[in-house]
Amino acid sequence: MAELDIDAIVFDVLGTLVDEPAGIRAGIRQLAPSLDDFGVERLLSLWQRHIDREQRRVLDGVRPYLTTDVLDLEAARLVAEAAGVEDPAAVASLALSARRLPPWPDTVAGLARLAERFPLIGLSNASRTALLGINAHAGLRWHQALSAEDARTYKPDPAVYGLAVTVSGRPPERLLMVAAHAWDLRGAQGVGLRTAYVSRPVGDPPIPSDGFDLHADGLAGLADLLLLGLR
Repeated sequence: MAELDIDAIVFDVLGTLVDEPAGIRAGIRQLAPSLDDFGVERLLSLWQRHIDREQRRVLDGVRPYLTTDVLDLEAARLVAEAAGVEDPAAVASLALSARRLPPWPDTVAGLARLAERFPLIGLSNASRTALLGINAHAGLRWHQALSAEDARTYKPDPAVYGLAVTVSGRPPERLLMVAAHAWDLRGAQGVGLRTAYVSRPVGDPPIPSDGFDLHADGLAGLADLLLLGLR
């Protein structure tokens, strides 16, 4: 592997370091315990479509910026209505399931290894408050955690990646963006960051025209590439 001259690593969080669908799926099961697997997946899809659509509307300027706290509550209300649940407390608990996301099996150990060599920056579309809860629940180790809320937009808007560039104090080409979503890495490339695709079951795989700097099966594999390659 050609040596990458990087000074810090920037990580996507949702889907890359934590299993977002698993956390929301657990919240749906708590909301409606009688649902079978098909019913749970149908409601999970309803949640995901709402979040994706509304974040895109913000990016397109159709809707003013709203934090993920608002969007999660909207999604929870839609899911609860579809499940026939009207209890406001149950809806609020479901919305908070977006913060109770389990880490992937290699996440915590992988971050610990990489933190011995590099400053680690989390960069998430999750709100500041949600990101705090996600980090605490999953045991994520950061030197800095940044929310797209500070840019009042969502990835892949260049302004979000600019947060990491500003905080690091380094040129963008000295930062490595790590994500399980090819769309996220394309956005990072657009502002000059180096890129590493990490495969996850819920990610967005690269297409043949993508030219990311690194590819790894998981965080353990990425740590091997970076730490062995930089000896």
